Amino acid sequence: MSLRVYQSLWATELRRPGTPERPIPERFDRVRDAGFDGMAVDLGAMDLTAARATVPDFVRTGLRGLLTAFPTSIEELRPALHLAKDIGSPFVIVVGQVMPLGVADMAEVIRAWLRIAAEEGVPLQFETHRNCITNDLFSTLLLLDLIPEMRLSADLSHYVVDREMMQPITAAYQDYVTRILTRADSFQGRVANRCQVQLPLHFPQHQVWIDTFRAWWRRGFALWQARAEAADDCIFLCELGPRDYAITDVNGEELSDRWEEALMLKRWAQEDWAAASLLL
Repeated sequence: MSLRVYQSLWATELRRPGTPERPIPERFDRVRDAGFDGMAVDLGAMDLTAARATVPDFVRTGLRGLLTAFPTSIEELRPALHLAKDIGSPFVIVVGQVMPLGVADMAEVIRAWLRIAAEEGVPLQFETHRNCITNDLFSTLLLLDLIPEMRLSADLSHYVVDREMMQPITAAYQDYVTRILTRADSFQGRVANRCQVQLPLHFPQHQVWIDTFRAWWRRGFALWQARAEAADDCIFLCELGPRDYAITDVNGEELSDRWEEALMLKRWAQEDWAAASLLL
């Protein structure tokens, strides 16, 4: 079994007024040259047509593909599943934009997406993400109880903000996070605190949160390794978003270098993966 560390195409955007973005092929080259295993395409940041145009860059660079979809209806998931096959994505991460209020109604939506995924032969993982069907930690835990086959992509930054978790993390919240990690088949790299979803990683006041997230990643990796087959790959996605995810100063400039931080997250993930194997 192996850890595969991916970078997000969305995370390579600058979104700096007056500064043109690097061409997408150039960004693919930079990610490949930095030693990442793959690139993730986010349909919340680009439309399906633009996403399809990246297929030659996957072929050219040899980067593995990963797709995140934001379906606003049940059937809207299907074309995303087709694109996933084109870029070699082993599964599709769903940030579902169909959001009933009741958990029973949510479960029907999840089951409908799972049925479509089974028809298309593409596994799904539901991202723990705000403003979507898995917006809330508590309702997501209830969904997991109702749907044993529901698997997750764990971006715990959203739930730290969602629940305004405080330090030290309580035993109850640690238990809830472990329940999420037990059902997580991939992991996303971002560090949050109770009020900010994406912290600069070199500020000393954020170290307590870095330690918390790295402990969660080690726990998640250990749980994954315990149930995986020898040939399986675990994906860790570095996903440090541009503004407004990235905190900016009075001049609108970001407070940290997200590219350097992505390389830092890559190194941490590899260290935590090795540490997790010692826990088995």
